[in-house]
Amino acid sequence: MSDRRNFIELKVHDGTTMAAYVANPKGTAKHPGIMVFQEAFGVNPYIRDVADRFAKQGFTAIAPELFHRTGPGFEGSYTDFSGTQPHVSKLTNVNLEADIKAAYDWLTNDSKTQSENICSVGFCMGGRVSFLADSLVPLKAAVSFYGGGIAQGLLDRAKNLHGPILMFWGGLDKHILPEHTRAIEDALRAAGKEFANVTFSYADHGFFCDQRAAYSEKAAMQAWPMTLEFLKYHIK
Repeated sequence: MSDRRNFIELKVHDGTTMAAYVANPKGTAKHPGIMVFQEAFGVNPYIRDVADRFAKQGFTAIAPELFHRTGPGFEGSYTDFSGTQPHVSKLTNVNLEADIKAAYDWLTNDSKTQSENICSVGFCMGGRVSFLADSLVPLKAAVSFYGGGIAQGLLDRAKNLHGPILMFWGGLDKHILPEHTRAIEDALRAAGKEFANVTFSYADHGFFCDQRAAYSEKAAMQAWPMTLEFLKYHIK
């Protein structure tokens, strides 16, 4: 288990307890809040670093451990995806919604967070959760990096999205195909929702994570300022 400094414990309404990593900006002023949703590899050093990066940009960031029911403190290996499957396979929308609400409620009740300015970002599995969160709670905006499974199970939630959503895709991704991203785009357009799609033709799944073999510095260095500008525009 990793260093547990800066982790807090949240009570989820289903009676479970969920740990979450929190990164706070400097200063005493109130800041917008952001939920940072993990990949299948847990709230690992990479996800904590992303939360820290958002804190440096003026966001109160919280990264909840979505595997708290099956593997509290779990951190998987990027070279052994099979080790994540026992946890991924047990996730349900009902449980994820409870976890989203717990993280959202913590942000809205935090004395240093602007309760009216909450957004989300997620990666891989967490990209799907970011989409789900936007359909569940009144987010100002959401960002989804290569969110697998949206097209296969969340298209009916498109009509419920609260804030605009920015979605990043890798053109070389063998798991999320063009027909999947088109289905998501069609659903959002039909629902009259604001969205932006960015596909990096040369990037693969996981391109933003500098701990993965698929990391693309070129794509990541462009996606980061796009993400910040998108979020800051909608919370201003």
